[in-house]
Amino acid sequence: MHRTPLLQALAQYQTLYPDETPLIERFASFVRSHADCFERSLLIGHITGSAWVVNEPGTHVLLTHHRKLNMWIQLGGHADGEADVRRVAQREAEEESGLLQLVPVTDDIFDMDIHAIPERGDEPEHFHYDVRYAFRAVGSDRFTVTEESHDLAWIPVEDLSAYTDEASMHRMAQKWLHSAV
Repeated sequence: MHRTPLLQALAQYQTLYPDETPLIERFASFVRSHADCFERSLLIGHITGSAWVVNEPGTHVLLTHHRKLNMWIQLGGHADGEADVRRVAQREAEEESGLLQLVPVTDDIFDMDIHAIPERGDEPEHFHYDVRYAFRAVGSDRFTVTEESHDLAWIPVEDLSAYTDEASMHRMAQKWLHSAV
């Protein structure tokens, strides 16, 4: 079953973050209930993969000023049928930033979130079931701004609140600041 690895990763995540159990259970229920959860064509919602990309010293995070959402967020995008969500997160981060040396900090899920995406054109409002992985940019930290973004910026993790008030972004910053990696 193509959903099994994600469900196993969610179970592992729950052992690391038991205080997020209600969110994890809602996420896992969605995955179990929808064989097509990795497909954008599932109009009620679908799996996305995001990347918390830090610079080599781990002091700054790369954020995109997202063109469609008009807000500063982490890099990421749709699974589009790919069940390996870590691969999705890395692919999307590489495509959106031009950074080609992104090394996973760990194989474990770094964070997860379920958030509403507003109606746009023919696309109804729906939910992104977002699985987030942490990556370290090694070598060059020079990025390229693509059509997905108004801008990209390396933001000091400790100064994230100057760019966003999104609770899940602050949760990731706190996880990063309190991690040993």
